[in-house]
Amino acid sequence: MTSGVVETIGLSKQFGRVAAVQNLDLQVGDGDLFGFLGPNGSGKTTTLRMLLGLVFATSGDIEVFGKPMPARAKEILPDIGALVEGPAFYPHLSGRANLSLFDAAGPRGDRASRRRRIAAAIERVGLAGTGRRPYRAYSSGMKQRLGLAAALIRPHRLLVLDEPTNGLDPHGMREIRELLVELAAGGTTVLLSSHLLGEIEMICNRAAIVYRGRLMAQDDVSRLLAATGAFSITTPDVEDAVRVLSSIAGTRILEHEPETVRANLDGVAPDEVNRTLVEHGVRVLAFTPERRSLEDVFLDLTRGKAGDAQS
Repeated sequence: MTSGVVETIGLSKQFGRVAAVQNLDLQVGDGDLFGFLGPNGSGKTTTLRMLLGLVFATSGDIEVFGKPMPARAKEILPDIGALVEGPAFYPHLSGRANLSLFDAAGPRGDRASRRRRIAAAIERVGLAGTGRRPYRAYSSGMKQRLGLAAALIRPHRLLVLDEPTNGLDPHGMREIRELLVELAAGGTTVLLSSHLLGEIEMICNRAAIVYRGRLMAQDDVSRLLAATGAFSITTPDVEDAVRVLSSIAGTRILEHEPETVRANLDGVAPDEVNRTLVEHGVRVLAFTPERRSLEDVFLDLTRGKAGDAQS
């Protein structure tokens, strides 16, 4: 990473006999829109809580902005906006009143600019029309939006968001995704926890995949989604194509159907394979590299581990 905003080394958390997080090494760079991806129960929220000093690690080290956490939490936390495990507000107060109390209780909550900042945050998350409606009358999606607004009242170097699109309809999910992209483009580092693989794939430049408390992969999203070496070959001469492909060293047939052959080339140049097929009389109508989704990556990484003991 170019400049470290979050780094963990060997981070672990034990709850009794349950290892919720195990030897986790994360690196979140300055300006990243970083996806922290894994199924529910994989240790994502526990990790975020440790980053914010809400839970103490059993072992390992955490640095945020190059400073140890939680030892220097008083210096670090004012520069972090967070939404973890859903928002909690006073049910009888309006969204604006709740945000006013929230801002007044925190550091750097300048009173002179409070009303303007709250109005801007509410506008950004799509709650401008709620008026004085009490929080208890909010839908789950509105509550989630208000929690995000609380994280946006003041400018922050880092946003830590735990499943921020929970409870939102597709339109609302798109609005929040666009907002996060806008924030990252403006220089805010965003650490986004989600179990929605497609959400991470659409907007994040880097991602880490965790499963049962363990780090399975961490890289640029583009690299995680890089071609696997598998190609789909469309041809009316499937049997001949299978025979020719089987004779090429390093090429492995994955499957074939009446008009398609899927093969892994394992480093063999695609143009050479195509030329060989044509030279042997195979009519190649299409020769297409396959691109993985994050779902494919996740399933590849966790295949055979579903029966592991809970970590």
